[in-house]
Amino acid sequence: MSPHINRPVPEAYQYFPLNEPLIGSYITEVKKDIKDNTVPALFRPLEMKGMEFKNRIFVAPMCQYSADRGHATDWHFVHIGGFATRGAGAICMEATAVVPEGRIAPEDLASYIREPLRRIVNFCHAQGAKIGIQLAHAGRKASTHAPWVQRRAGHGTSYTAATDENGWPDNVLGPSDLSFSETYPCPRAMSEEDMDDVVRAFVFAVERCKSAGFNFIEIHAAHGYLLHSFVSPLSNVRDDQYGGQPLENRLRFPLRVVEACRRAWEKPLWVRISACDWAEGPEQDESGTWKQWGIEQSKIFVGEMKKLGVDLIDASSGGNWVNQSIPLKHGYQVHFAEALKQAHPSLVISTVGLITDPLEANSYIESGKADVISLARELLRTPHWPLLAAKELGVTVKAANQYERAWQ
Repeated sequence: MSPHINRPVPEAYQYFPLNEPLIGSYITEVKKDIKDNTVPALFRPLEMKGMEFKNRIFVAPMCQYSADRGHATDWHFVHIGGFATRGAGAICMEATAVVPEGRIAPEDLASYIREPLRRIVNFCHAQGAKIGIQLAHAGRKASTHAPWVQRRAGHGTSYTAATDENGWPDNVLGPSDLSFSETYPCPRAMSEEDMDDVVRAFVFAVERCKSAGFNFIEIHAAHGYLLHSFVSPLSNVRDDQYGGQPLENRLRFPLRVVEACRRAWEKPLWVRISACDWAEGPEQDESGTWKQWGIEQSKIFVGEMKKLGVDLIDASSGGNWVNQSIPLKHGYQVHFAEALKQAHPSLVISTVGLITDPLEANSYIESGKADVISLARELLRTPHWPLLAAKELGVTVKAANQYERAWQ
């Protein structure tokens, strides 16, 4: 083929100019080993289960509350597609419910809908991007309003989406019949049959992910949703083999979900956890009683998931205790990632949470506190953050052909 032809992406579903190297990849006029330590850590490739990620800047899942009866729309196509053209190493689509009653809000994505997701995946692949999806069940925090609907309703209004607001407040499930707060739905404590149904739903969702062509799956076990609510003694007060004080009981059901997904999925499998409930008092008292979920139990949980073959842990926190007190600042969750990395050095650990500064982000990886930086709100404000980070770190990464003039 002539070198003067605007070459297409091979086998793409329509014409797209070919980007070589991949958008967001480290480049230099002097050829250098990209694994050389002189390359900033943010831009060193990462291999996971034989799959190479071009850099360590990942797009965290961000709920958009914009699905049409579970279907992704053109909003999702533009939202996710924009990240694919701007250099992120991986893109994780938002919390996607494995069953209708597992949605956070009526307008959440649903994994039992496939075709609109495939279009998004195909576009991302055509831009050389790796894309995955977060599979979720909201548990006791299901059937709630979208955030801007809640804000407009005013302070003190119930968070619960009623039946005439497209909600399902009488079909909300949890480990115990404890509400997240008095303004949230009251869940029904799950039976073992309910748990079996949810495990099957996750596996069915994995099969849908295969059909859509995703590169990885993340299981949502954070922020007070179903799997997190099972592991925490604040929300799980069952007296059977799935709850109570014994940690192995509280881990049993989440580990069943993880194991079933791992068996069904050969590509990279990630799990997002909350490493701490941020409730008042200690994680464990002097008598040995677990008072809330925290980093010591998280280390054990992560160790069990490592045995099952999980490839990456995305270390977040909070969301399970309505009176949580979080010291919000840049990188406020990095110490959780660092503790998990020290406990499980061979496991890929991602850190997330109000990370904005490229120099600090790079330092977290350089110092071994984390392997990956996941960004959310900062990428909404600054979608070209990977290219801006490279500029601040004094290196050059590949911009999309169509955007190169802005970076020359």
